[in-house]
Order: sequence, then C-alpha cells, then structure tokens
Amino acid sequence: MEHHDMVSWTAMTMGYALHGHAHDAISLFEQMKGEAVKPNYVAFMAVLTACNHAGLVDEAWKYYNSMTKEYGITPGIEHYAAVADLLGRAGRLDQAYSFISNMHIEPTGSVWSTLLAACRVHKNVELAAKVAEKIFAVDPGNIGAYVTLFNIYSAAKKWREAAEMRILMRDKGMKKKPACSWIEVKNKAHAFVAGDESHPYYDEITKALEVLLEQMEREGYVPNTNEVLQDVEEEQKKYLLCHHSERLAIAFGIISTPAGTTIRVTKNLRVCVDCHTATKLISKIVRREIIVRDNSRFHHFKGGECSCGDYW
Repeated sequence: MEHHDMVSWTAMTMGYALHGHAHDAISLFEQMKGEAVKPNYVAFMAVLTACNHAGLVDEAWKYYNSMTKEYGITPGIEHYAAVADLLGRAGRLDQAYSFISNMHIEPTGSVWSTLLAACRVHKNVELAAKVAEKIFAVDPGNIGAYVTLFNIYSAAKKWREAAEMRILMRDKGMKKKPACSWIEVKNKAHAFVAGDESHPYYDEITKALEVLLEQMEREGYVPNTNEVLQDVEEEQKKYLLCHHSERLAIAFGIISTPAGTTIRVTKNLRVCVDCHTATKLISKIVRREIIVRDNSRFHHFKGGECSCGDYW
C-alpha cells in the first residue's frame, strides 16, 4: 500500500497478534506512532491482545496506562478483558481480581470469565468459586462458567461440589457445548466431535491416529491424562485424549491431502494442553505445517514447535 491509514495499521497489528507474532505487532504499533498516526480505541485493543498472547505484562501495563494519560482514551471492556486475561495467564490471580474489581465500569461475565479460566490453569479452587459467584450474579445464563467451575472441582477431586454443579446445570436445563473441529478438504467442510464415529473415513482416521501415537511415543510423548476428568480407567483416558475433535480432523487432513500440504483446522473451544503437545509432535513427524484456530487465536505448528510459544 502506498498510504497507510489507521484501519490498515490496526488490521496488521491485530493480525500479527492473533497469529502469535507479538513482537512484530508491537513493532508495527510503534512504527505507526512514529509516522504520526495517533492510535485509537481499536489500535490499543490490538496491541494489548499482542501483549496478552505473549505474556508481556510490563509492556501491557505501559500501553494500558498510556491510553488515558497520553491519548485520553477511556478503557473499554475489551481492554479490561485483555489485561485481566494477561494477569491471570501470568499467575497473578489476586492482582487480576483487584484489577477487575476496580474497573470504572461494571465488569461483565466475560471479563470475570478470563480470571475463572486462569483459576483452572493455576488450580486455585477457592478463588474460582469466588469469581464464579461474580459471574452468576451478572450473567446467570453463562453456561461456560458452570462448566469451567465443574471442571475445576473435578480436577481437584472435589466430587461433592462437582456433583452439585452438575445438578444445578441439569435443573437449569443447561447442556455443555460439545467440542467440535472443522477441516476443509477438496472444497468440502468436514466436522468432527470427540469420539464421534459417524464419519465415513472413521476407520482410516483411527488407524492413522494409532500409527501417529506409536511414532509420538518414540519421540517421548506421554499422554497427559489429567486433562480427562471422567472417572474411568487409565487406558480409557488415553483413548479419549487421542480422539479429541482436533486430532480426528488433523488425522483426516493427513490421509486426505498430498504430503507437504498445510493442514488448517478450526475448533470452537480452547485447544487442551495434551492436544497442543501432540500436535507439535505430529507436525514434526509428518513434516507439515498444521494451523489450528481455536476460540482465541491461531496456532501455527511446524517442526515440533508452535507460534504461541506454549503460552495460550
């Protein structure tokens, strides 16, 4: 482009941020300012998103504070959510709680939900219950919060509390949204749900996953069965992990496209830790780039590494 405007600068900054290139996003943001283009509300969303996805706490605070002090921009829900999410991911749970509690506008359920997700990652059950109450007060229909709190209790083996959450969800008529992944092959979209055996190529997909698992184990892969919260035998937990929706989609992509073809998968929920580890190894084994778009960002897997740097 011969001339750059706010829209083009911001679009590129957000693009870099979502694809895991945080430092490029920040560099672009600074370049924009250097060319006397004044950042606006959306531009700060983009640079804070970049900081969030790379765990750059100090840089995020710098940009967050400059919004009001240098540019007179009042932070909105999106800015608060990005900073709260960043603090939570970084393990600064109490600081995140204080930050949200002191927002100049009433926190929404979505802002509190970022902290609830962080409580799950950092296994802080006590704070999770406190945060969940905040969510239920402002957004009583937020099924994601009920599911997350149930998972937190289950992971902590607090079976009584988990059972109470399940009963509460049932009484409210709430149903957990199933994890689903999509891949397009030869101009046709294919959808996969964990454990779903209805796909016409399911047998071939299963065989491909078995071969990949053997190769992954030779590379040192050990299934993280802590990700499986069902009370089942260890072997069943391994089976459930290996048949998550994104793995079914990836395996189908491998057997349905020429060697070397980039595989692109979209998932409606966050990629779990075990599938993230597995996909890195699969990208190395099959020598392909695998791009997974989950509900928050793009993951570019290549040669055993991920663009997110294992921070997502």
